Amino acid sequence: MLRIVCAVVYTALAFGANPAMADIAAAEAAKVGDMRKLSLHDPEPLPAVGLVGLDDAERSLAEFQGKWTVVNFWATWCPPCRHEMPSLDRLQVAMPGIEVVTVATGRNAVPKIEEFFEEAEVSNVEALRDPGMTLARQVGVMGLPVTLIVNPEGQIVGRLTGDAEWDSPDALAVLGALGG
Repeated sequence: MLRIVCAVVYTALAFGANPAMADIAAAEAAKVGDMRKLSLHDPEPLPAVGLVGLDDAERSLAEFQGKWTVVNFWATWCPPCRHEMPSLDRLQVAMPGIEVVTVATGRNAVPKIEEFFEEAEVSNVEALRDPGMTLARQVGVMGLPVTLIVNPEGQIVGRLTGDAEWDSPDALAVLGALGG
């Protein structure tokens, strides 16, 4: 009994001292449905790798520091990526306090990206490209789609491999628990 009391007190003190731990614990408790595939973990650095916009302007994920960010690695030729993209767009509308950033990795022609976004009525997400797959390799993207959850400090705290319905009540609950 004393061990249980000590564990509860320790956990309460840890969460009180570290709000990020509390956020992750709350999000972990909220995981159901597609979100069971989401692996939440201690913060790890997000590599500072240059990306490009659809207009070929240099961009970086550091632009989004200060907000919870959902970073989705995808490709125009990937059926599961194409399936989940509209839900990412709806997520951005449902939770404007977070930033949803899509990163087309590898060879993805800008006209093909724009054509797909128009067909799928995707217009609310930030669209970036990683043509050399530099960032994808550094964060361990082995297949597509992969979605990273990045905290306001710019650290990766979660990863989901495969597609998900990002605007589902399950996803909204998890992201809301994180503070998004």
